[in-house]
Amino acid sequence: MSEPRIAVLLPCYNEEAAIAQTIAGFRAVFPTAMIYVYDNNSRDRTIEVARAAGAIVRSERMQGKGNVVRRMFADVDADIYVMADGDATYDASVAPTMVDRLVQEGLDMIVGTRVHEAAEAYRRGHVLGNRAMTGLLAQLFGRSFTDIFSGYRVFSRRFVKSFPVLSSGFEIETEISVHALELKMPVGEVEARYFARPEGSASKLNTWRDGYRIAKTIAVLYRIERPMLFFGFIATVFAMMAVLLAVPLAITYLQTGLVPRFPTAVLATGLMILAFLNLFTGLILDTVVRGRREMRRLAYLAVPGPTLPTT
Repeated sequence: MSEPRIAVLLPCYNEEAAIAQTIAGFRAVFPTAMIYVYDNNSRDRTIEVARAAGAIVRSERMQGKGNVVRRMFADVDADIYVMADGDATYDASVAPTMVDRLVQEGLDMIVGTRVHEAAEAYRRGHVLGNRAMTGLLAQLFGRSFTDIFSGYRVFSRRFVKSFPVLSSGFEIETEISVHALELKMPVGEVEARYFARPEGSASKLNTWRDGYRIAKTIAVLYRIERPMLFFGFIATVFAMMAVLLAVPLAITYLQTGLVPRFPTAVLATGLMILAFLNLFTGLILDTVVRGRREMRRLAYLAVPGPTLPTT
């Protein structure tokens, strides 16, 4: 069985201080792999340093990590894809273990779950946010990953070539996780040490801004992928409000035969109509989503899967 073609994908933005170290780390564990650095409008010497370190350098002008990942997945052809950030925070020595597990178990994605010791490597607010979002994802979609925001992942060709990247920014990791959960892909996790950034390298993350964008992405994906539950919840709220308003009117009518608060009766009727509109919207969209999910599954199956070992 021939050796799989491995591509290392490194999205970068102003990583002059760390990119050479990152490339050297992956080159040491994958001597024959193609290492791609996709620069995203860096204003420093990231491109020059990456080329000097022996990487294949390409550029994506649309700003945002999601846009870079979309371009990488479309352009690069390989059997196995190793994706990490270009800031030297991920332990490259774990990558062979991740690749071996992907191949041996026939998985479509391995997530490098971050294990950190230095406080400066992973800020406390990010840790709490990660746990909260991970728990929310599990509640919404039934299962989740230990670290849904990890940028350290190994993919099969089948995953990469069937994944319709829609995100533009750092919410791309959330979209990747939801895509795998929705199509019930075989996935796994491997612990990987997470280091502090080298001196001169600065994080591009903003806790509140990116946290809001990620929460918004989860809400949008939940509306798209679980329309019956999403619109059903809204329908239930409207129906309960309508019933609460209508019960006193009904009691008064039974006692007197009159409806003294006519505007309230109109409001209750309107709320109940809105409840049924949301209910039927959820039912219709649920049918549409089922058909769309079947098409996505067929697109996923159209790409040849990994060749499993025979022993």
